[in-house]
Amino acid sequence: MSVAETFDPQTIRVAPSAISKINELISEEGNPALKLRVYITGGGCSGFQYGFAFEEEVADDDSLFANDKVIVDSMSYQYLVGSELDYTEGLEGSKFVIHNPNAVTTCGCGASFSL
Repeated sequence: MSVAETFDPQTIRVAPSAISKINELISEEGNPALKLRVYITGGGCSGFQYGFAFEEEVADDDSLFANDKVIVDSMSYQYLVGSELDYTEGLEGSKFVIHNPNAVTTCGCGASFSL
């Protein structure tokens, strides 16, 4: 069965490469309570911008993914539903990236998008 057949489009998928990097970074910090918060802010070349931050606090309206290692707030969730969080390494460096089917346009670096 392919990932597309088993993936719930009402959730956010976290790629194995992202899970591995999240676990590695949490281990390096020596704080197992840390989680990666993925969020959306206004701004960037295309209107909205992706943000990533490690933190311990989980709000009541947050959604948790990848065995509670990834947090998405309720406002950002509506823009990220159906997306995939990935981690890539290449000539441009290494970074977390969002593959977002809701984005109509994205900037060249992939850090911002519009709906």
